[in-house]
Amino acid sequence: MAMAEKKRPRISSGAGRRPSRKEILERKKAIDELIRKAVAVKDHLVQFPAFHKFQRNGLSVYLESGRGDQLTLPTRKYIQNLLKVNMEEPYGPEWPSEEKVKRQEMVAPEARYIFVKQYSNGFTTECSMNQDAGMEHTHAPCNEGCLFGFVHYRFVLEEELPVAYVYELQMEPSAQGKGLGKFLMQLIELIACKNQMGAVMLTVQKANTQAMAFYTKLRYAISSTSPSRVDPQIGLEKSYEILCKAFDSEAKSKLEDGEW
Repeated sequence: MAMAEKKRPRISSGAGRRPSRKEILERKKAIDELIRKAVAVKDHLVQFPAFHKFQRNGLSVYLESGRGDQLTLPTRKYIQNLLKVNMEEPYGPEWPSEEKVKRQEMVAPEARYIFVKQYSNGFTTECSMNQDAGMEHTHAPCNEGCLFGFVHYRFVLEEELPVAYVYELQMEPSAQGKGLGKFLMQLIELIACKNQMGAVMLTVQKANTQAMAFYTKLRYAISSTSPSRVDPQIGLEKSYEILCKAFDSEAKSKLEDGEW
């Protein structure tokens, strides 16, 4: 993870010296290129074979990559249904309008997915071992009925820094509390660092106390960009917090400490 700090574009300037317009433009161009390259990667899972499957605590699932503009109709319906099951209560009266927003977000070209799927009947240990070895392998046929959860993430600019933003981490209720969520977040953090993002960020409903506790345990802090830290009075009126885990001093200063 420390390598991200060495490779991400930075402005070399003396203490207290304001960067020139040329330096600002060069930095912006370099950061835009980082995001462009991250978005262009066809399958972020390929470089992390240890994360191709999860077999613990009674769960036996495998992961696949996807993108928003390539979702099949059954997959879109699955995502919509799971979001409603998991999020209607935390959002309360805000849910009807929020659901419309989420339906638009989920099919955007920039949306990237990690899908969690159950092994279909007849899937052999040998196939699983081949995938772990990094060999190309096609899973046994598995339709959308095998879906068990998903992560929707994007590479975006936040406070002029490139970050991986987790839009959704959703799992079937029966899969929760078994380590799968932590496993998926570790994968997203690895993807973020591999693509030289400064941090992983996400938004959590305050009413979703279970999720807040989960991310706090994973060392996510309330970001300096969250309403409650920008203006405590406005924060009281908002139903959510923005959380962040920074990977280097620059991102920590800008997105966690708010001292930039």
